[in-house]
Amino acid sequence: MAGLAASFGRGAMTNHFNDYINTDVFLVIGSNSAETHPMAMKWINEARNKKGAKLIVVDPRLTKTAAHADIFVRHRPGTDIPFLLGIMNYAIENELYHHEYLVKYTNASYIVKPEFGFKDGLFSGAKLDNGVFTYDKNTWQFEDDGKTIKKDPTLQHPNCVFQLLKKHVSRYDIKTVSEITGVPEKVYRKVCETFAATGARDKSGNIIYAMGITQHTYGTQNVRAIAMLQLLLGNIGKPGGGVNAQRGESNVQGSTDLAMLSHLLPGYLGVPNATKHTNLQDYIEKETPASGYWKNKPKFLVSLLKAFYGDNATKENDFCFDYLPKVDGRDHSHMGFFQDMYDGKVKGLIAWGQNPAVGGPGAAFEREAMKKLDWMVVVDLFETETAAFWHAPNVDPGEVQTECFLLPAAFSFEKEGTVTNSGRWIQYRYKAVNPPGEAKSDTWIADRLFKEIRRLYREQGGAFPEPILAMDWNYDKPGHEEPDIAKIALEINGYRVGENRALDSFGKLKDDGSTACGMWIYTGYWAVDQELGVPNCQRRSTEDSGLGTYLKWAFSWPLNRRILYNRCSADEHGKPWDESRALFRWQDGRWVGHDVPDFNAKVVPEVSAETPFIMLPKGHGRLFANNLVDGPFPEHYEPMESPVTNRLSKQQNTPCAAVFKGQWADLAKVGDAKYPYVATTHRVVEHYQSGAVTRNNPSLVEVCPWMYVSISEELAREKGIRPGDEVWIETARGRIKALAQVSPVVKPLKVNGKKVEVVGLPWHWGYQGIAMGATANDLTPAVGDGNTKIPEYKAFLCNIRKVQGV
Repeated sequence: MAGLAASFGRGAMTNHFNDYINTDVFLVIGSNSAETHPMAMKWINEARNKKGAKLIVVDPRLTKTAAHADIFVRHRPGTDIPFLLGIMNYAIENELYHHEYLVKYTNASYIVKPEFGFKDGLFSGAKLDNGVFTYDKNTWQFEDDGKTIKKDPTLQHPNCVFQLLKKHVSRYDIKTVSEITGVPEKVYRKVCETFAATGARDKSGNIIYAMGITQHTYGTQNVRAIAMLQLLLGNIGKPGGGVNAQRGESNVQGSTDLAMLSHLLPGYLGVPNATKHTNLQDYIEKETPASGYWKNKPKFLVSLLKAFYGDNATKENDFCFDYLPKVDGRDHSHMGFFQDMYDGKVKGLIAWGQNPAVGGPGAAFEREAMKKLDWMVVVDLFETETAAFWHAPNVDPGEVQTECFLLPAAFSFEKEGTVTNSGRWIQYRYKAVNPPGEAKSDTWIADRLFKEIRRLYREQGGAFPEPILAMDWNYDKPGHEEPDIAKIALEINGYRVGENRALDSFGKLKDDGSTACGMWIYTGYWAVDQELGVPNCQRRSTEDSGLGTYLKWAFSWPLNRRILYNRCSADEHGKPWDESRALFRWQDGRWVGHDVPDFNAKVVPEVSAETPFIMLPKGHGRLFANNLVDGPFPEHYEPMESPVTNRLSKQQNTPCAAVFKGQWADLAKVGDAKYPYVATTHRVVEHYQSGAVTRNNPSLVEVCPWMYVSISEELAREKGIRPGDEVWIETARGRIKALAQVSPVVKPLKVNGKKVEVVGLPWHWGYQGIAMGATANDLTPAVGDGNTKIPEYKAFLCNIRKVQGV
């Protein structure tokens, strides 16, 4: 999300699955659609079968997706940035980039301060203060004349973004990229030729990624590299193009939208800071940009406060702004939270649909941290490893003092409501069957939990009861046990105070307290379609324009736009880049098209072309992004554990990595002979996430019952390992036991002239359910991306040895 937002303005998939039918070339990197997103794979194959689209798959493993590829590329885990920057270098050297798009729709022409520089793997402004590395970003700013940024539309100025980018990526030539990634030069050149060809105005290239890109200490910059490549080739905002992040679950997009992350409120509004924001006006003045659509932030925030606190939120009391929780400078990320838990700073935990005992990095450490809690509540379908951490292997339950509660929850088809898929489509699901036994829906549990907490505060008081007592909470449905989904949906959608009708646009939200809205980006999803007579998210019309937009099927945020930044689908004058895939065109003095405009459609095209990325203050896609902690351009660094030194600079690892303390963060040294192999975690089609559901499903367990590790045939011969043998997988943090899968799924790579073995570990197993096995994440390190703190699950060092006596 951070890399996409820094580049385009929103942290979401730009296109959608059905739009894949319009693609000429797919670049699938860090994703395995055939197993983890089967419907995405359906549309990939539709494009291949109907229009001859090419499929490039980049993965350390021979996946089921790779089996369909026109070009399959094995690369070393953790080397996505050189792979992507090398394609940029090839496109620039061979003038295959989309020049007109670059000049009009990106910040390629912006002139950067002359003090900006890059040397020895670090950008200008690097500083170390009490052992903490940061960048002073002053030299990363743009030159201006006091009002406007200085630009060079010819792209020739030595300090314009394009020239700086050209210089930066010039080091990533084909030979260098090959030596870093382990990809043969001939194969890599073919990739460059094939994908860079989508820079032509009548071609569309689509980059699809997932956790294989994000779960690195430089995951945000991995995403940035993808976004920059697509801007360079002019592939954003057009049918068949885009940067398409495929989420890890069917409603991950929805949970992220609704503020799953600790630093966000619903709709990507930042959580106030306890020292920085003393009151509402302070927050608004400091956090609202002067230009771009985020200038409307006060309307979104005040409407959110009205949704939270109803009549209690008034202008006189800052609409109850003081009741919002505030961040305080501490690390509230997953790893930061568990570090505090281990240090005894956390008293209780509610694990709601989460299984950190299997899914967290250094999972064994996280289970140890749970022993320090006074109490823990788990809300889940089955007794997960987290719910049962107190009887994990080698744990004496008598020594665990944590009081544990398990609240049985309903499965997706046992409850009613919406889910938001990767493509931002908000789709309503009806309940198929009642949940078994005492299992309840999440809304029922949340409703009863809040009401009981409020009762206790009302009767017993507390340190600060007002935010609970003032909350506007009225979702009862007379005669029903379950909360009224329609009332919840209306509040999320937004409405005028005093009216009971859903607003159809967030353009109608106000900052004077006259509107309430639980999440501004969803406004319109509960508004009724006058033709079909149902809320927009319940629509199921298959009527289409031929481009796969399906505007009458469900609702896509924002405002039912199917392709984001779609002003970029046509040139400055409103002429489509490709007539055969014309999403919009300026015709007879107005815009006509097959999507909802993600731009000001009331002005002439030459004006709307000035701000095609409306969520960014300057309105242009960012090749140069000066708002991230680790650099305005991506740069190759080795994973925190690597078998080789960084070939490009003395800076081995990203200096901005989030590194924690304790055994869960122990790291092997560069090229450590004790841990010579590169490990990466992955998923399999038979199991889902931590396996809490699928390892309790007999039919799925029968197909894939055992935890295993994929090793190459060459490594197996060296180690005397046969298929099915028990082996130890050892890291600096611990060891686990698994069965050996010996096959061509993984093969050794030649990196910097050195043979490097890669092994694959599925992460779905634990000590609960009807199929039990070792947890891969007992081995992964507690290190993460400096921007997001996402853990580095995808590249670490290990050893493999056969279990003796077996």
